[in-house]
Amino acid sequence: MQTTLSESASHLPRAAEAESILRTCVHCGFCNATCPTYQLLGDELDGPRGRIYLIKQVLEGNDVTQKTQQHLDRCLSCRNCETTCPSGVDYHNLLDIGRAVVDAAVPRPLGQRLLREGLRQTVPHPELFKSLVNSGQVFRALLPGTLQSKLPRNVYPAKPRPTTLRERQVLMLEGCVQPSLSPNTNAAAARVLDRLGISVIASREAGCCGAVDYHLDAQAAGLDRARRNIDAWWPGIEKGAEAIVQTASGCGAFIKDYGHLLASDPAYADKAKKVSALARDLVEVLRDEPLEKLGIHASQRVAFHCPCTLQHGQKLGGAVEALLTGLGFNLTSVPDGHLCCGSAGTYSLTQPELSRQLRDNKLNALESGHPEVIVTANIGCQSHLDGAGRTPVRHWIELVEAALP
Repeated sequence: MQTTLSESASHLPRAAEAESILRTCVHCGFCNATCPTYQLLGDELDGPRGRIYLIKQVLEGNDVTQKTQQHLDRCLSCRNCETTCPSGVDYHNLLDIGRAVVDAAVPRPLGQRLLREGLRQTVPHPELFKSLVNSGQVFRALLPGTLQSKLPRNVYPAKPRPTTLRERQVLMLEGCVQPSLSPNTNAAAARVLDRLGISVIASREAGCCGAVDYHLDAQAAGLDRARRNIDAWWPGIEKGAEAIVQTASGCGAFIKDYGHLLASDPAYADKAKKVSALARDLVEVLRDEPLEKLGIHASQRVAFHCPCTLQHGQKLGGAVEALLTGLGFNLTSVPDGHLCCGSAGTYSLTQPELSRQLRDNKLNALESGHPEVIVTANIGCQSHLDGAGRTPVRHWIELVEAALP
């Protein structure tokens, strides 16, 4: 796509990157065929091709309006379009660049600003978030249905983690909301890894991966969180940790992008590149291990929801399904498994109507094979889907751990 950046846009830190991505797009429209919001709304500007054109207009100096911002806000950042695109357009990075320019030019209404700032001040802070969740559970009956659906239906308490220190060690990101919403997930992962001779080292200094800030109009704050995590993990990396493991695919996708996002930071570029290279989704670690040692012979009927951040962001579609099938779980067929469930980080709160429609469509697909339980690989998707009050939704590693002899 022919592009001529405006004088002001040409001085943006990522101007050359934006121009390169725009020139990659041939405007074929294949992306619209798999875009969840385009399928729901049928508006060209609510599909990837239209959004790319809007960003092009902005970077070429055209007026930026609230309408432009709305169309960019409606994007789930699911990256389905990247999987579909025959030209390899790096859409999510272009979207990040475009959103930053638009958000700097268009003030949001007060209600939106308060919501986004409120999310930034609560979600990335585990202790505060836990207090709010606990308070919500106490007063659950008094809350409106929209808030009740955000609270976990069933909290499976975390079982004790192994204390024996193995020769093989990995670092693990504990996450922001997962310790409150699904506290047994990381503990289950640690116990399974321990059976395979791998110890999990949790770094208390490492906090939110930075994605919440980065995708809520605060990209600089998100990158600062990335730097703090790199500093927290670096001693463990120097001691020989094999990997930095994530059980939430949303966090994993963002951490794998540290190297790219901090490439122009002379103090952190090399370290960020190393951290991204060591970042592993849990399934990437387990699939390379002799799982027959676990002695699992499962037969449970399960539907697997593959999060967008796993299949489109990390290109690991099919990996968990293969692992679970190999362990004996009976996986049901899931139509349109490539489509987003509507969670998309904080999207279910900033775009509730669209999110709810996507969730219901996804649950209909997941339940079409009549599973006993639905499993996924990302806490946001897990909480969002389970909030509908239908088939129970858990993290897949909890099922694997429960089947250990």
